[in-house]
Amino acid sequence: MCDVLSSVPLLKKLKVWERDSGALLASSEAKPFAGTVLEWMPSGAKIAAVYDRKDENKCPSIVFFERNGLERSKFSINEGVNANIKALKWNCSSDLLAGVVECENYDAIKVWYFSNNHWYLKHEVRYLKQDEVSFIWDPAKPLQLICWTRGAQVTVYNFVWVTAVTENSIALVVDGSNIHVTPLSLSLMPPPMYLFSLKFSSHVRGMALYCKNSKNQLAAFLSDGCLCIVELPSIETWEELEGKEFNVEASHAEVVFGSNLHLVWLDSRTLLAVSHYGFCYSNDLSQTSLSEGSVRGFYLQEMELECSEDHVPGLLTCSGWHARISKQSSLEDQVISIAPNPAGKCSAYMQFSGGKIREYVSKIGFNRGYPEQEYQGFSSACPWMSVVLVDSGGQSKAVLFGMDEIGRLQANGGIICSNCSSFSFYSNLDDLVTTHLVLATKQDLLFIVDISDIFNGELDTKYANFVHINSRRRQESENYINIWERGAKIVGVLHGDEAAIILQTTRGNLECTYPRKLVLASIINALVQKRFKDALFMVRRHRIDFNVIVDYCGWQAFSLLASEFVRQVNNLGYITEFVCSIKNENIIEKLYKNHISVPCPEIANVMLVGDIAGDKISSVLMAVRKALEDHLTESPSRELCILTTLARSDPPLLEDALKRIKVIREMELSHADDQRRMSYPSAEEALKHLLWLADPDAVYESALGLYDLNLAAIVALNAQKDPKEFLPFLQELQRMPTLLMQYNIDLRLKRFEKALRHLASAGDSYYDDCMALVKKNPQLFPLSLKLFTDPAKKMPFLEAWGDYLSDEKCFEDAATIYLSCSCLDKALKSYRAINNWSGVLTIAGFLNLGKDEVLHLASELCEELQALGKPGEAAKIALEYCGDISNGVNLLISAREWEEALRVAFMHRRDDLIKAVNNASAECASTLIGEYEEGIEKAGKYLARYLAVRQRRLLLAAKLQSEERAASDIDDDAASETSSNLSGMSAYTTGTQRSSAASLSSTATSKARNSRRQKKRGKIRPGSPDEEMALVEHLKGMSLTPEARRELKSLLVSLMMLGEGETARKLQHVAENFQLSQMAAVRLAEETMSNDIINEQAHTLEQYSRKVRSHMHDSEAFSWRLKVFISFE
Repeated sequence: MCDVLSSVPLLKKLKVWERDSGALLASSEAKPFAGTVLEWMPSGAKIAAVYDRKDENKCPSIVFFERNGLERSKFSINEGVNANIKALKWNCSSDLLAGVVECENYDAIKVWYFSNNHWYLKHEVRYLKQDEVSFIWDPAKPLQLICWTRGAQVTVYNFVWVTAVTENSIALVVDGSNIHVTPLSLSLMPPPMYLFSLKFSSHVRGMALYCKNSKNQLAAFLSDGCLCIVELPSIETWEELEGKEFNVEASHAEVVFGSNLHLVWLDSRTLLAVSHYGFCYSNDLSQTSLSEGSVRGFYLQEMELECSEDHVPGLLTCSGWHARISKQSSLEDQVISIAPNPAGKCSAYMQFSGGKIREYVSKIGFNRGYPEQEYQGFSSACPWMSVVLVDSGGQSKAVLFGMDEIGRLQANGGIICSNCSSFSFYSNLDDLVTTHLVLATKQDLLFIVDISDIFNGELDTKYANFVHINSRRRQESENYINIWERGAKIVGVLHGDEAAIILQTTRGNLECTYPRKLVLASIINALVQKRFKDALFMVRRHRIDFNVIVDYCGWQAFSLLASEFVRQVNNLGYITEFVCSIKNENIIEKLYKNHISVPCPEIANVMLVGDIAGDKISSVLMAVRKALEDHLTESPSRELCILTTLARSDPPLLEDALKRIKVIREMELSHADDQRRMSYPSAEEALKHLLWLADPDAVYESALGLYDLNLAAIVALNAQKDPKEFLPFLQELQRMPTLLMQYNIDLRLKRFEKALRHLASAGDSYYDDCMALVKKNPQLFPLSLKLFTDPAKKMPFLEAWGDYLSDEKCFEDAATIYLSCSCLDKALKSYRAINNWSGVLTIAGFLNLGKDEVLHLASELCEELQALGKPGEAAKIALEYCGDISNGVNLLISAREWEEALRVAFMHRRDDLIKAVNNASAECASTLIGEYEEGIEKAGKYLARYLAVRQRRLLLAAKLQSEERAASDIDDDAASETSSNLSGMSAYTTGTQRSSAASLSSTATSKARNSRRQKKRGKIRPGSPDEEMALVEHLKGMSLTPEARRELKSLLVSLMMLGEGETARKLQHVAENFQLSQMAAVRLAEETMSNDIINEQAHTLEQYSRKVRSHMHDSEAFSWRLKVFISFE
């Protein structure tokens, strides 16, 4: 900085040189700089200097230059004309500027902060002039200021940014000797704008606001040691205070207050403060009331307040306050923060160094009557501390939340978030119970956390440690909002139905966001309280799906409350919008499942009240329609809303809507009472409204369905149909008799039942037309039998019905219909078609066929049944109708009905047949013994192969999991790619992920592949993906069926009858071993499928065979055994 020779004295220039070369970089214009105070911002953006403005009879100004020498901005220090700035220093983060200002009676250290193009004086500390105070900023900690005096008094100030936004969203901004007040719930004014301002006698050092029961009181501690109290009116009257400034008088006190460090309200007339005595500054810097050795150190002071002036509603009470210290106690430990207790009256929680928590109760002191776990502290000092009410099992309790300097948010004895930058709370304002924690992270992510998730330990699963994870699987369930501007912090929350979060950006602007989770929480809160109007307004304002109103408590519950909904909303436009939005699906389970987790308490109660049948759309709209008719007066808008409910039903009730329009039209034609006529819209308006809501073709067909040709013509004209298309058809219908007109309309609309009724009523001359209609639409056969009761007319319909069923291959039903109309020949053919030999032979009896004809028919049936693989039934015909004993016994042997074959052979005393049965049974027993022995061997082989395949799969799966875990430690993107590749690499996968082109295969190719796989599923292909399941299925398929067990028992009994006891014993023994092996193998395979470990000692066929054998006596599967051979086991 150099002097300039000019006629105006004290003009200087600011010059900037290059560091390396020493060349002159820039030079400013000649300005009245004061002294040599010059400070370059550490970031290099600005240079701070001081202007001397005594010539203008003004106090000095701090001015900022760019490095190119151009003046950028400046502000006044708002002190006397003779004030002098002795020093300026930036903190290490370049966001705070501190300076020593020499005033008339004292020196002061002032701290300024720049935000939104305005410089705020945030803090002032006064010292005696003879102390010659100096200071520096900590080079590493941006909020630590170190001051020292000539008398060797060193003071370290650790500043903390405190957001002054109260629970009822009142924002307070300190700016020197002013506090700017803005109710954010009324207007979102970004600072430096404000609604009104409070002017104090000195600069504000600390403040506290009391908001409870519509009472708002502000306490402010000033830099000169004074305490000021202001009682504010109700927020509803604040609009009248816009733009005003109110002077606040200091309260009257008998003693001098110390340096206030913490200030909090206990109730509307009690303050709790932490003060320090012993500094060399106070009121007027004289301290005549305090001797040098009277009071020193930190003290906790409880102050009682009284006001000598009456509070006038709508006005501020800024004077007449008296303060006295009612209780004072010394503090041995440093107080970090203090917060009022919302759960207790006149109490507060105090945090000491190290995060220790103690409770202070008014007029009692520190509470020692509770166990220590009630005051579970923090693991580290948390300068930001809040106490909120939360719901705990239906009871409200206070919970402490704290955040330390490195961003660890703590509560309930644990760390909630390790990278938190700011936090706040949301409640529904009814009981002040906090329902959600709102926090912003250093990654600029905004999280809305349910308080219940904190205490239920669900933070990790739902919020992923409050960090962003690059995973496609988590995109659908993201619980955070990306903050659009880096470094923005939460400054406040609008509670209740507003459900908004206010963020302040680094440049100072305020931004308001409405998180979906909070909006839905406020809507649900309104629904639980049955405030349907408020819920509907919030749904419309925030563009939420209207179905939330119906789906939260269930459409059954809403149907019962529809009348209350209509009565509260009382706006037909809103109701119409609501009706048009109803969908036949549960939106909460589909669209908002990640945001709503609170169950509705009324669902169970509604089910007890009554069970409403039907679907969602029809039931809800019917309830709304009934409520409209019962609770709202007649008006054109009401009628249009009712038409909307009819048109939006599922399916649309267009005929009912047209009937209402028809009534309006008849009213117009009859020139009814004008007063009543004014309560309805015109028929044309109503019809156009209906056509706008529904398909015009469907409305036209519904009009035809009413058989009102005039109404149909009006609908067609308003639907913009071509008269050449509909007019000839309507004219043709008009010329027909009524029944035929109705028949043709029903036929066009495919209402065949009504068409048949109308045609049947037209007379006997249309009987053939009825028959043709019924044959063309077979579903009309039952109705035709009701309409035509005369046997002469009924029988042709029955025969035609039987012919239709016969053509459809429903021969059993066709035979029954033929019998009812005495068409025995056709009944015989139907029974013959399904091989119902008993029915065929019975009908043959009704037809009085001759003996030879019956014998011939029986022989043919016997051959057909034998060819179809039904030897048992063929044997009955051969024995009972053909009299062929030999053939009958041979057929029984083929059917393996051994006992019946023996009975017939002995009944006819045929030794040759008895011998044939004996030989066949012995041969069958020998064959079965061989098959069962082979089955035992196969079961063992299949099981061994299955265990080997299963063991190899488990080893490969464990190897892949270890590789995936190793790959996940690289980074998020690489881990995602690696896991996606590994997920397709399995020894038993049905496909591989070689390239993106593989995923573009056609649907036809995949279907063909699936069909081939289905065909080959029954085969065991070694090494195939389905080998494991195919082995298990083959083991299960080897089990003895109930029919096989019945045949086996019959064979054993026959062998015993024929004297082949040893053969029977051997057969039973082998079959029993086979069944044991098969059942044991299946049980072992099923149990190992659900386990990840195979124990070679425990998982053996022998072990499981013993288990099955121990329970075989009580098993139905072994009921085929003969007890005479069980003793041989």
